[in-house]
Amino acid sequence: MSAATLRAWRNAVFAIFFLSGLGLASWVSRVPAVRDSLDLSTADVGIVIFGLSGGSVLGLVIATPMLARFGARRAMVLGIGAAALGLVVVGIGTGVLPAAAVVIVGLALFGLGTGSVDVIMNVEGAAAERAIGKTLMPLMHACFSLGTVVGALLGAGASFVELSVLAHLVIMAVLVFGTVLVAVRFIPVIAELGDEGPAHTGAIAVAKPVTGWRDRLRENLSVWRDMKLLLIGVIVLGMTFAEGSANDWLALAAVDGHGLSNTLAAIVFGVFVAAMTVGRVLGGPLLDRFGRVPVLRACAVTGIVGLLLFILAPTVWLVFVGTVLWGLGASLGFPVGMSAAADDTTHAAARVSAVAMIGYFAFLVGPPVLGLLGEAWGILNALLVILALMVLAGFAAPAARKPVEAPQPQQTP
Repeated sequence: MSAATLRAWRNAVFAIFFLSGLGLASWVSRVPAVRDSLDLSTADVGIVIFGLSGGSVLGLVIATPMLARFGARRAMVLGIGAAALGLVVVGIGTGVLPAAAVVIVGLALFGLGTGSVDVIMNVEGAAAERAIGKTLMPLMHACFSLGTVVGALLGAGASFVELSVLAHLVIMAVLVFGTVLVAVRFIPVIAELGDEGPAHTGAIAVAKPVTGWRDRLRENLSVWRDMKLLLIGVIVLGMTFAEGSANDWLALAAVDGHGLSNTLAAIVFGVFVAAMTVGRVLGGPLLDRFGRVPVLRACAVTGIVGLLLFILAPTVWLVFVGTVLWGLGASLGFPVGMSAAADDTTHAAARVSAVAMIGYFAFLVGPPVLGLLGEAWGILNALLVILALMVLAGFAAPAARKPVEAPQPQQTP
């Protein structure tokens, strides 16, 4: 592939990660407003969020069949299209037809789309990283985090000017879906990822013959027997549980646990995702210098300290300090897990898909559980559950160690 084609591919994947984060933060930043509009209790919010989790789990389940049947390019468009439609339905359920049931349906559709595309975009990102020959996965996830930063700031602005949830989410849905239609045109057709159709100029030539989608599906499912891969999944599980819990509960924990206003709580969430973004931007050089295992262990310790500070903070400024450390600690687990899963190039796409499914399962299923625990013990106490999983992630870090002497080509897209 030419340098221009690689660069366009990389930038398109960056854009898709950004859009995924933008869409998620658009919902998360308006959770307090949705809660207030529908007069929901903490347990009710957990049940509503379960619609997102349920749809997302289904999205994770169908991601591998979608990848095998439609290929990465078309599957990403389908997934983001479903997510955009889900945002619109959530807005309708908050304003036009105010009912928790309508919001749950919208979140289920949103989750179905995001759950599937989150797996598939990581498969696409790993393929681009291998083709370019540089550590790019942390930057890709930094784009996701940057999208959440922008989404959080836009959400805080929408809250400040009292823009309705419906108007806000419809605008974001149109923006997200319209942009992905443009971005996907710069992603090459790759038969190994299930893509079909004529490959445009510069597309990768595939050495092995293109197999049927059912054969690809069976091959993708076979990697679940690899124990090392499952340990990589433990790393990703712990770190993404910490990230996903913040996405759904950080704003409400700041309001209910520390007495902050809805607008200031949205800013706290923005600080968290900003810290995630910084950690991922700096992650590449740190990983290249110190290696995956020490960096992952340092992230686990940082995240644990940040969580404890956030939970126990007696002052607002310590809430922000804890939020920053929490975000930095959770920042690299997922992208490093994706890169580690792709080390075995024989079944790289299937391995990345499997680890992504484990991570997103924790990302999306864990938060509703925290809602139920928060109703009984208080939301700040419920966050203590995250600590145990981050400890497990730290202990499992050696599974992500790079293979000895694995040189990569140095191309500059």
